[in-house]
Amino acid sequence: MTMRRIVVVGNGIAGLTACDSLRDAGFDGELTVVGAEPHRPYSRPALSKALLHGVEGGSTGGTNDGGLAAHGLPAPTHGATELLGVGVAGLDAGAKVVRLDGGGELPYDGLVIASGSRARRLSPGQAAREFTLRTIEDAILLRERVASRPSVVVIGGGPLGMEVASGCLDAGCDVTLVSDVPPLQRQLGGHLSRIFVDAATRRGLRLARGGKARLEGSGGGTHVVLADGTRLEAELIVTAIGDEPNVEWLGGSNLLVNGSLHVDSRGRVRPDIVAAGDVAFFPTSRGLSRVPLWTSAIEQAKVAAHGLLKGDDAGELDFQPYFWTEGFGLALKAVGRTPVIGPPGYFEQGADPGSMLLRWENPDGSGTAAALNYRIPIPRLRRLAGSAALPVRPPEPAAL
Repeated sequence: MTMRRIVVVGNGIAGLTACDSLRDAGFDGELTVVGAEPHRPYSRPALSKALLHGVEGGSTGGTNDGGLAAHGLPAPTHGATELLGVGVAGLDAGAKVVRLDGGGELPYDGLVIASGSRARRLSPGQAAREFTLRTIEDAILLRERVASRPSVVVIGGGPLGMEVASGCLDAGCDVTLVSDVPPLQRQLGGHLSRIFVDAATRRGLRLARGGKARLEGSGGGTHVVLADGTRLEAELIVTAIGDEPNVEWLGGSNLLVNGSLHVDSRGRVRPDIVAAGDVAFFPTSRGLSRVPLWTSAIEQAKVAAHGLLKGDDAGELDFQPYFWTEGFGLALKAVGRTPVIGPPGYFEQGADPGSMLLRWENPDGSGTAAALNYRIPIPRLRRLAGSAALPVRPPEPAAL
């Protein structure tokens, strides 16, 4: 199948990587990328880390971009036609046409779906009640609100919720975090969760564990009500309860399986359509999974680009998860499957107080390695995760 026109829907890191990978693989035809956001790609993980913590973007050319320049990625070199600030309305997979918002169509020989995801909300019909953090505009607005040091309730104990809570504390806010289980336990496991919770509470974070939360509005504003009846009042409510894949535009395309977009080990939905990033479920050792991580999007996009051009001759995705988070004076990097179970089997104390290198052996025979405030190159951390024969040192108990 000869491809002279490829359309990439989505201009985040998955879309950018797909474009670069297509060119690297020798595609020299017409390449068009459509992005709903008006910006060129930027570092989304930085929004809840550096930007929220008050790092100002170095304005260029006398413009004030509110911090965007500091979090942008290098200018693309793929030479694609970029349609930015343009949404997609639908897909006719039979006619091989992407329909654009406001009219217009893009015909294609090959299609890359990298439309990403959006923040899930507690009150979808009343978005004004809650802040979410997904885009550069969200981060800039949240930073402006936090500057006045309001009281804050953060709903969600995952990495994003904890990073937002840490940023608000650093700004001098009074912060309560709502989580129905110990923060980060679902993502990292109990051992690492306890370390982060201990550091967070020492810095003044209050935890509310009264069950699932909902928002209630009245003439006086909005408050949070927990399942046990606890009511929390705050001047600013931020929800960080996950994301939802942007697949609505694919309705009627016959590409979705029970409302989800599934790909094979080469990123293919069908021979002329591939998908990558937060929008896609792909095969892993634990079954079909959607892994909304920065590095996951990059690895998927590389494989999908080759899968589109080379079909069965392309390599398959061999995914090793990599995750990092920062907050409350801690910086964690982890390679391998999480959450981990129990204490680590390998422990190495770093040179600095509080720094440590940890490894777990997982039930499926794989390994997970984590560096906590520990300087280590990522390739070495990956090798540690994959090592099967390590000297076992008594692990330090997690702080309580």
